[in-house]
Amino acid sequence: MRCRIIFFVIIGLMSCSDRESKNIKVVGQIFGTSYGIIYYGVDNYERKFDSLFYLINKSMSTYISNSDISKLNRNESFRVDTHFINVFEASKEIFKTTKGMFDPTIGAVVNAWDFGPEGNIVQIDSLKIDSLMMSVGLNKVTLEDTMVKKKNKHTYLDFNAIAKGYAVDVIAQFLDSMDITDYLVEIGGEIRCKGINRINHKSWSVGIDWPNFDGSQAVLKTISLENTSMATSGTYRKFKIDSDGNRYAHIIDATTGYPSKTNILSVSVLATNCMIADAYATSFQAMGIESVKKFLKTHPELKVFFVFDNEKNELETLSLNDFPE
Repeated sequence: MRCRIIFFVIIGLMSCSDRESKNIKVVGQIFGTSYGIIYYGVDNYERKFDSLFYLINKSMSTYISNSDISKLNRNESFRVDTHFINVFEASKEIFKTTKGMFDPTIGAVVNAWDFGPEGNIVQIDSLKIDSLMMSVGLNKVTLEDTMVKKKNKHTYLDFNAIAKGYAVDVIAQFLDSMDITDYLVEIGGEIRCKGINRINHKSWSVGIDWPNFDGSQAVLKTISLENTSMATSGTYRKFKIDSDGNRYAHIIDATTGYPSKTNILSVSVLATNCMIADAYATSFQAMGIESVKKFLKTHPELKVFFVFDNEKNELETLSLNDFPE
């Protein structure tokens, strides 16, 4: 699901010098989606952004055959880099706190549930799912120094549900190192911002999309953000329908190996960094609203916004932990 970012770039016509601070916007394609970075500064860091994206892809892209994660999934032994370690350790912590609902080793099972263009459920033999589930569990993977070891050679790692948010954080941290005090970084709808929008001298304004099944975009809710991160996970553009008309999320329940039957259309999470927000947004889709309510009682640092179908098949929203109105 994409969050719509609401900002307008105004090119200053009264610049006195090329070294004068100004609003700079860099856009492009990465990780199979688009990105947009806007910040108030002097230099254009597009080449630096590209080099950081390259390193993250080389570390964790399952679509690149010679990436670190692809080599690990082929059971090749070698030392992983800092990016991989950062994401692995965060994944371990969230795996623990969500009692396995967030699990990057569910990849092989996700691949088995082929979401076709019609969104229909492909009948999969339960024995196949049971067999694949034998290799699922991040507790079956350990990190010793910079070496990753798998207890089951068939365990397949996929950081897709957290790496995009991590990449947002990496870009934000680079801007911090350059003493940039006002910026917004967005990759595929995952966001991290700092300071204010220097164009209108207000907090950053972002929108959460209305869940339109026809693929069109419209803003359901607009909020102001400052010094925070937001990630959104949605099911209304990628789901399955069974023979009884039940809708199943494309997010696989890591405890069962089956798609999650859900009335949740989207969930947005605010957190201090985007990697954490990204991982929890995925987890909360599978957990369900009531379980998330209980979970948030001991995690006040997370703010959550649900869009879901209620019992009357009407669209309803729910804000938890003071998610901004």
